[in-house]
Amino acid sequence: MRGHVVAVALLLAAACSGGAQAQARPGVPAPAARDTATFAGGCFWCVEEAFDKAAGVVTTTSGYTGGRTRNPTYEQVSAGGTGHAEAVQVVFDPRRTTYAKLLEVFWRNVDPLTPDRQFCDEGAQYRSAIFYHDAEQRRLAEASRRALAGRFREPIVTEISPAGAFWPAEAYHQDYHDKNPARYRFYKFSCGRARRLAEVWGS
Repeated sequence: MRGHVVAVALLLAAACSGGAQAQARPGVPAPAARDTATFAGGCFWCVEEAFDKAAGVVTTTSGYTGGRTRNPTYEQVSAGGTGHAEAVQVVFDPRRTTYAKLLEVFWRNVDPLTPDRQFCDEGAQYRSAIFYHDAEQRRLAEASRRALAGRFREPIVTEISPAGAFWPAEAYHQDYHDKNPARYRFYKFSCGRARRLAEVWGS
């Protein structure tokens, strides 16, 4: 994950600073250094790649959420019946980006009009969904969905639900687009992801 590189950079920066700490003004809370967002948009390899490219994103983790089974495996989730969706947990720096901007990245990388399917992957485990972590994320997610509704003839079926337990996927799924670029590109092309996104959102 990009998070490993960021963690090393932060450790080096701390060492070079000699342990100096910035002083916050009395009565003014320091801005949060990290925040979390969770999105589902079909194959988590592709969703992870999209957010890895986004400014302000610190780490991305592929995993499973939204279902009932504890600590599920890929085989269990892909077979259906767990209630989980393939999803990506995004840790971001709110000083460098906003949740609203991450929502823009999300929408442009999903087909919001097809229920229980994304591109060539079919089943509730591949549904599009936004899992909000607080009331403000819910407000922004619902507002973004309403704003897009007039763009399409069909209804937007993307789920907006509270975030629950997030179970990281197996190690071989993490950073798949970086670790297996040829296989990843073949999958993404053969699945018709870019073609369908162009149909939905335009080129």
